[in-house]
Amino acid sequence: MAGLQVTHLTGIRELSLSDLQQILSTTDQFAEVLQRSVKQVPSLRHLTVLNLFYESSTRTRISFELAARRLSAQVVNFSVAGSSVSKGETLLDTARNLEAMQMDLVVVRHQASGAAHFLAQQLRASVINAGDGINEHPTQALLDAYTLRQFAGSLTGLKVALIGDIRHSRVARSNIFCLGKLGAQVAVCGPPSLIPQAIETLGVTVLPDVVEALRWCDVAYVLRIQRERQQAGYFPSLQEYAAWFGVHERALQQAGKKVPIMHPGPVNRDVELAAVLADSGHSLILQQVKNGVAVRMAVLFLLGQR
Repeated sequence: MAGLQVTHLTGIRELSLSDLQQILSTTDQFAEVLQRSVKQVPSLRHLTVLNLFYESSTRTRISFELAARRLSAQVVNFSVAGSSVSKGETLLDTARNLEAMQMDLVVVRHQASGAAHFLAQQLRASVINAGDGINEHPTQALLDAYTLRQFAGSLTGLKVALIGDIRHSRVARSNIFCLGKLGAQVAVCGPPSLIPQAIETLGVTVLPDVVEALRWCDVAYVLRIQRERQQAGYFPSLQEYAAWFGVHERALQQAGKKVPIMHPGPVNRDVELAAVLADSGHSLILQQVKNGVAVRMAVLFLLGQR
């Protein structure tokens, strides 16, 4: 099997349609592997994967680690706590020192937008962006696209509404690029203060009302309200946000239909999404988490072929 046209995965924007399709088709193969009693293959037994996480993470970090181990790769997990970062060591120096220990694939999450692209220019190892600032989170968008394809059969013409903090969401940006390339229709909805100016130039529609967004869409993708940004005054309070832009049972009743729900996690229950909907039968959230391992196996495998 041939690898991707790119040597790094720093963002969805850089991927061709053929690359996206190859990742999704390769994911099918690894999803089948994960259904077996022995869920491990020797595909990357000769490689070492470094998980370089400068931000807190549960789903993404564990998913990448599990994906690498399922491929029989050696895995090194870097923790900022107790490292030389606390002594002032830069991102580049940390990465170069770790690469000198023969790392082949570097999975990086960093609070600075562009950090993954910067490392990709500096390192011989293949770099995979696990989330950089408010820029992109490409593997999240890939697992979302895979989940949507499972649900709908095809993304062509599928209507997906991204609801919440669009301005600060790297998940929203990657999904806009990914879903658009795969033929879906994308709309965004949220407080005007959390919708970037001129976002329509990315090929999306802006819907100002949650009920209208739910009526329009085939799937509602609810984004996390970043509590750490509330002090910046983008909206008056969490309670007011929940009342006007939260996805809850009353909004679905007004929309007149039950809409499948997605969320990248972690969920602020009863803020952006009602707890009863997060746990409902039309929630796809746990399926997203499950698919994350197979998608990341596909990415690691394909980049490991170079």
